[in-house]
Amino acid sequence: MTAIALSRVSPIRRLARLCWRRKAASFGAFVTLLVVLAAIFAPLLTHQDPNEQDILAQLSPPSAEHFLGTDTFGRDVWSRILYGARVSLAIGVASIAVAMVVGGLLGILAGYRGGRVDRLIMSCMDMLLSFPSLVMGLLVVAVLGPSMGNLIIAIAFTAIAPFARIARAPTLAIKQRDFIEAGRALGYSDMRLMLRHILPNILDEILVLGSLWLATAIRTEASLSFIGLGVRPPTATWGGMIRDGFENMLDAPWLVIFPSIAILVIMVALNLLGDGLRDATDPKLRNE
Repeated sequence: MTAIALSRVSPIRRLARLCWRRKAASFGAFVTLLVVLAAIFAPLLTHQDPNEQDILAQLSPPSAEHFLGTDTFGRDVWSRILYGARVSLAIGVASIAVAMVVGGLLGILAGYRGGRVDRLIMSCMDMLLSFPSLVMGLLVVAVLGPSMGNLIIAIAFTAIAPFARIARAPTLAIKQRDFIEAGRALGYSDMRLMLRHILPNILDEILVLGSLWLATAIRTEASLSFIGLGVRPPTATWGGMIRDGFENMLDAPWLVIFPSIAILVIMVALNLLGDGLRDATDPKLRNE
């Protein structure tokens, strides 16, 4: 009965309460929220078009007209960072959402069914884990071609295995609980037991891992954009901005420094949020 009652409480609400109790997680959530709001309300925070070129103002240092300076085409760096946040966050959230759904379901299926199904699925996941995430993403994007959709697929593909492993472990324990046995006795289908009774009880762990891997997804997107396999220009992305400004780094360091700071801020915030939630959901650390 306790597990059934627990599944009726929203996992997002539980995580929000745990986040509020942890200062590091609260700070990370606050900074992440600021970045998200800045991306959403970018048109209100800048009057510059991120793709508008002004050759007469190219490589201008930070000034009242251009808050963070301009790039080699005279485009406003501040506006490109704001609009680039939209692309980076959209790709990161979409790819991790896909990885959470696919990896989580595979992990639940492997843990619940066991036997050959478990061995087959986890062998495939172990094979995926043998490749570094950036190398795997590079291979997928190189095959599919650079585009926003292919980038989401590539990053999601690299993150499926960790979600499958994190979903499988608690499933092995939960499937032995009395309320699962009671469901089987009542004639519930395996699909209903997995989706309505097991999934809600392990969703906390999947969401916590998602917050940690979101930072990795944004970093991977920036890395792929830096080597020319990201979203095609002139769309602004943080990694693409660093690549464009790399050749002029000594003469115009702001072209590299400010996008790098944006990546650093969101990654630190997401890692603080994820680490705080992980510690808060860990029974050994919950009361510390």
